[in-house]
Amino acid sequence: MQRFLLFATTLYALPILRPLAQAIRARGGDVGWFVATPLLAYLKSGERPLRDLAAVNAFAPGAVFSASNWVPYFFPGLKVQVFHGFNVEKRAPERGHFRIRGLFDLYCTQGPATTGPFQTLAARHRHFAVVETGWPKLDPLFSAQGHDTLDLRPADGRRVCMYAPTFTDGLSSARSLYDEIARQVASGERYWLLTLHPKCEPDIVARYRALGGPNARFLEATDLVDMMRAADILVSDTSSVVSEFVVQEKPVVTFRNRAPKPHMIDVSAADQLEAALRIAESPGRQYRDDVRAWAEQIHPYRDGRSSERVLAATTEFEARWARQLAPKPRNFLRNLKGRLRYHRWVEQAVSE
Repeated sequence: MQRFLLFATTLYALPILRPLAQAIRARGGDVGWFVATPLLAYLKSGERPLRDLAAVNAFAPGAVFSASNWVPYFFPGLKVQVFHGFNVEKRAPERGHFRIRGLFDLYCTQGPATTGPFQTLAARHRHFAVVETGWPKLDPLFSAQGHDTLDLRPADGRRVCMYAPTFTDGLSSARSLYDEIARQVASGERYWLLTLHPKCEPDIVARYRALGGPNARFLEATDLVDMMRAADILVSDTSSVVSEFVVQEKPVVTFRNRAPKPHMIDVSAADQLEAALRIAESPGRQYRDDVRAWAEQIHPYRDGRSSERVLAATTEFEARWARQLAPKPRNFLRNLKGRLRYHRWVEQAVSE
């Protein structure tokens, strides 16, 4: 199994899959990309796009790695779920992170907090396997070959705050916190790294982008890992970036989190943000212990080698699990929707 297909539907999936691509190439493997048409412009030199099913079939991948909730069932190869984020309890378990759609052969989980529930589901459904590998996206966060983030920190040594809200209606803090974030940026006491989810409304993106200057910088979602490495404190809401940031054992301030936990300094009003930042700058021992405990539950791996573990689990699938699993369920409606989505992408790519 030397050919692998990387499947992405959103911009934030690219930094999840790129560490996998690097690990595949390091092993002498071949990598192809099948992405939603708007993402084609974001592929880098050397990232080979496969534009339609004929190209995918000719490439004949041994496995397809998906950083989405779905994957085209008609693509050849093992279907491997590598997840587009952590479980942040935005929805009920059966509708959110632990929803089983009958599309994947292998789930590569991020840590004990998700491995156990997926193993329980695997025993119930019997048509997929589960292996705890860690999350490829975080490899650069801990790798010695990680990106240089010095240019994201101000030369004057100010603390760096990162702001990264979710886009989900009713959970996003982007509008509620704008005035306070703008006030914080204007004060210049701290340096701010700002980013918004690619699905956020263009008007609010423009407002935050306009805050860039001597006290702040706006970056795209593809730069999230660099931002997390550079920042001292995260400000967010009910976004999976909270968990991504916490695995570094750094403090997080959340705004009206849907399921607040001890590792979060949660606030309910914008005028409470300054006090929360003061706490984050000098956290007590209990809070530091809570952050460390949560990090161990969601992602205990600090070696930057999760992509290698994903590839090892994929390579071992045939020998260890394939013959033990039941056939995946047939779902006519879901498969039809997948076909229609695929055809829209291909038609859009051809028209462009």
